[in-house]
Amino acid sequence: MQTKIGKIYSENGFFCPLEAITEAEAKELRKDYEAAEEDLQGDLDRLALLKAYPNRLLPSFDTLTRNKTLVDAAKEILGENILVWSAALFIKEAQSSQIVSWHQDLTYWRLNDIKEVTSWFAVSSAQKEAGCMKFIPGSHKNRIIPHIDTFDKNNMLSRGQEISVEVDEEQAVYAELNAGQASFHHGLLFHGSGPNTTKDRRIGSAIRYISASMKQETGDRPMVTQVSGNNDFGNFKILPPPKGRLLEEEFELCRLDNELKKKLLL
Repeated sequence: MQTKIGKIYSENGFFCPLEAITEAEAKELRKDYEAAEEDLQGDLDRLALLKAYPNRLLPSFDTLTRNKTLVDAAKEILGENILVWSAALFIKEAQSSQIVSWHQDLTYWRLNDIKEVTSWFAVSSAQKEAGCMKFIPGSHKNRIIPHIDTFDKNNMLSRGQEISVEVDEEQAVYAELNAGQASFHHGLLFHGSGPNTTKDRRIGSAIRYISASMKQETGDRPMVTQVSGNNDFGNFKILPPPKGRLLEEEFELCRLDNELKKKLLL
């Protein structure tokens, strides 16, 4: 029997908001991340890895990816055996012109199936004026649409990728979230976000949950963590939780995985 979450997700390709942790808990999570930024000040290499792999470098973010509310929602969509493929942070500084153009996630990741869902978790408040996520309902029912590279300097995507067909902005639903809330969206859903016109940073973690049965089309085995079930299909390098905060051994694992991901991502 399909649940309420499952029904909404199946019809729209997303659902929100989902209460994951309290605003006070989200504030502590933000404090931990920003303290790590201070600890690494001036070290651009480690700061970039921190943003890409917060769940490997900060135990608090690994705990977030294992949050029961988030994992239970992912299980409703993907089934019992679930991995975290990545949990990168997307940060728009205060009064930033940076945007994310309309795109489909699964265009780039070279995974062999669509058994993936992204939980976009609000570490800080993400309202429309702060550049929250926006979705086109039902667009996940499309195949992968061709994308073009714009190389727009204000686009947070690596090459300014955007869908090559016109998207009707009037259909967009803004996924406004308070700190501690999350949205879930399908890897084929048209989505993007606008600029942050507020006086505060907008910090979000995009937790990519995938079915453990998935694999990379290239045969490579990037590192993941298992947050539900116990079936290891041997398609990824499953790591235990991090042993501590900002450990050098974890930075080295992240460097190696980052080089692999650069090769993998289209």
